[in-house]
Amino acid sequence: MEAFPIQELALPIALGGHDIIGQARTGTGKTLAFGVALLQRITHGGKKPQALVVAPTRELALQVTDDLLVAGGKLGTRVLSVYGGRAYEPQIEALREGVDVVVGTPGRLLDLVKQRHLDLSQVGVLVLDEADRMLDLGFLPDIERIIERVPAQRQTMMFSATMPGEIVALSRKYLTRPTNVRAESHAESEATPQVAQHVFQAHQMDKPEMVARLLQAEGRGLTMVFCQTKRACDRVASDLVQRGFDAAAVHGDLGQGQRERALRAFRNGKIDVLVATDVAARGLDVDDVTHVVNFECPDSADTYVHRIGRTGRAGKEGVSVTLIDWADLTRWKLINSTLDLPFAAPEETYSTSEHFFAALGIPAGTKGKLPKEQRGERAGLDAEELEDIGETGKTRSRERGGRDRDRDRGDEGERTRRPRRNRSRSRTRGGKPVEGVAADGGKDAATGTKQADAGIVPAPETVTTAEGDKPARTRTRSRRRTRNGKPMAEATSETAEAKSA
Repeated sequence: MEAFPIQELALPIALGGHDIIGQARTGTGKTLAFGVALLQRITHGGKKPQALVVAPTRELALQVTDDLLVAGGKLGTRVLSVYGGRAYEPQIEALREGVDVVVGTPGRLLDLVKQRHLDLSQVGVLVLDEADRMLDLGFLPDIERIIERVPAQRQTMMFSATMPGEIVALSRKYLTRPTNVRAESHAESEATPQVAQHVFQAHQMDKPEMVARLLQAEGRGLTMVFCQTKRACDRVASDLVQRGFDAAAVHGDLGQGQRERALRAFRNGKIDVLVATDVAARGLDVDDVTHVVNFECPDSADTYVHRIGRTGRAGKEGVSVTLIDWADLTRWKLINSTLDLPFAAPEETYSTSEHFFAALGIPAGTKGKLPKEQRGERAGLDAEELEDIGETGKTRSRERGGRDRDRDRGDEGERTRRPRRNRSRSRTRGGKPVEGVAADGGKDAATGTKQADAGIVPAPETVTTAEGDKPARTRTRSRRRTRNGKPMAEATSETAEAKSA
């Protein structure tokens, strides 16, 4: 049986209004399969949404939204993406104005429904995209709550690359006589055939050097490096930046704005290496990704399929490299047998191995640091600094203070600093400088003595401040010592009279 694109098989059924369970390898056009049918079956220009697309990740929701906007541009389709990590107000305002299609993640969709901002009473087409990934992330209860709020008379389409038992049970419960569309032969390997796969047994300490040399291979374009943990993701990205590569990290601990900026920069070629966890392994469609690197052994065969599916999309060719540590050999053998791959015993490989250079087309003599003449202008920027990098080319730092705003001004030169005021102070006494008082001697000294005898502290200090061309400012203070509310001299004389009596 020859494999056909999923849209060629699913479109006629979807246009007829039938429920569908679509299964195909990643990168074969599942979004187009349900998107075209969805746009043809809804009523445009209404107040309430006519179609709902549920996606497991924010990145996939944004991508589906962009695809639907392009496909429905001539129809004037109003598509809104709702997902966490962003403010509620813009999404609520768009819902009030009216939308045709809503694309969102389960959590934010339920929040808007509970707040009565999102009305699903007129949804006629429901799409569950990457349903197995939603199962992995624990969204199955949320999916059931959303389905219960959608009218029973609807068309439901479920698409995914794999169909575990729980998803099959979900389809039997909520789909009406669905047609199962599988765009590949059962004898065909689930791994993407147009991707040249390489598996090496590598030491954990040598992997950064191997990746750095791999990134200098001939014909290498945009590259995705997958790690198991967020900490490993940050560590690998930081190491690549230090070696001179334009790299950024994407994982769940980053804010949504940071993730979007990094992905936008990757799509636009501002950075050419994206180090990510599995948050970017599902549905992320980026053109010209030539290499995918599994820095560590994937958890399962499905994870491996989805990771390497980021390259070799839409009929293009790609390269995947998987680095297996000695401790992960048992897990890899299970993945290898499940996918029927010829890598049951990966060859022991180091960054200096000749077969490593020959297999990946790495020029002889390549070292682990990118030569300075090949380094991009944006090397060293992390995901937090990639503000508007895909649209304006400017960068804004993390802080919002005045010092950082000057950085956005581009070619205005150095930051404008506030000039310091030239301030000089001179101490005076009685309206004269202190030196003048000492020079006058007699009269003022005698006056001071008389004041001291009368109980008056001679502290009329005058501080004169001169600022620029402003006139001098004189401030005079005098204090009288008192006892029981009376001047010191009177109080002293009364005390002496009392003692003599």
